[in-house]
Amino acid sequence: MDRIEHLAIFVRVVESGGFTRAASLMQLPRSSVSSAVKALEARVGARLLYRTTRRVSLTHEGQAFYERCVRLLADYEEAEALFRQGASQPRGRVRANVPGRMGRLLFAPALPDFLARYPDIEVELGSTDRAVDLVQEGVDCAVRVGPLSDSSLIARRVGDLRLINCASPAYVRAHGAPQGVEDLSRHYAVNYASPSTGRIEDWEYVERGEARFAPMRARVTVNSAEAYIACCLAGLGLIQIPAYDVRHHVEAAELLDLAPGLRAAPMPLTILYPHRQHLSHRVQVFVDWAEALLREKALAA
Repeated sequence: MDRIEHLAIFVRVVESGGFTRAASLMQLPRSSVSSAVKALEARVGARLLYRTTRRVSLTHEGQAFYERCVRLLADYEEAEALFRQGASQPRGRVRANVPGRMGRLLFAPALPDFLARYPDIEVELGSTDRAVDLVQEGVDCAVRVGPLSDSSLIARRVGDLRLINCASPAYVRAHGAPQGVEDLSRHYAVNYASPSTGRIEDWEYVERGEARFAPMRARVTVNSAEAYIACCLAGLGLIQIPAYDVRHHVEAAELLDLAPGLRAAPMPLTILYPHRQHLSHRVQVFVDWAEALLREKALAA
């Protein structure tokens, strides 16, 4: 039994939840499955699985190893497919990560079209406002909004997201709408704390081509885009948000687009992937599709 087979057995044990089920699915003796995992643990020098009488679970090292195994096996299968008769379609699993609302509003509704075009690709879509570590978490590509700090990653710049200022009609009735910088001190903002750093930024606006910041009062702080918009809808203060994020709320007059002279500078929108000389075919087609989707749905707002 070679190393690739050992990796495939380990992945099947994890995904089926146990040695007996994995052995049945792979039509192998249970003893062969158990021996393969033990040999793999001996080779890598770490315990990969916690074993109980009913099922198995991954150790911390096992989780990291499993994620890499899935990608390696998909790459291996794709490499083999290059030489099969008529095998030109990309295949395998793509692990992507996008901001929470972007996943719900843009990616999830568009995925049926992508999967119809590429029936042999499986997508694992993570949606979070936290900046994930692509290498440590085994992610193939990620969409990031804002300045980048990951110098070891390959960045494909998609464009700039236009930001607008919003408040609910109820807030404007109670407090009015700011007209200039001098009005901001009399208003409330909904504070947004970065899920990764906890940092809260002051209100941003552009003056003579440069970003400026103004402190504002706030009665609530959140750390997700969903809560940020929900608090604004509830009349708790002003927010600065990408236009695509609240397009439907603005069109329905649930939020008002106000103070155009106090808008923040557009934010860079980027697709990141780990440094590789060649992207696998499945990741390449997903990144190309994601870029086109973002240009159409996010940048056009």
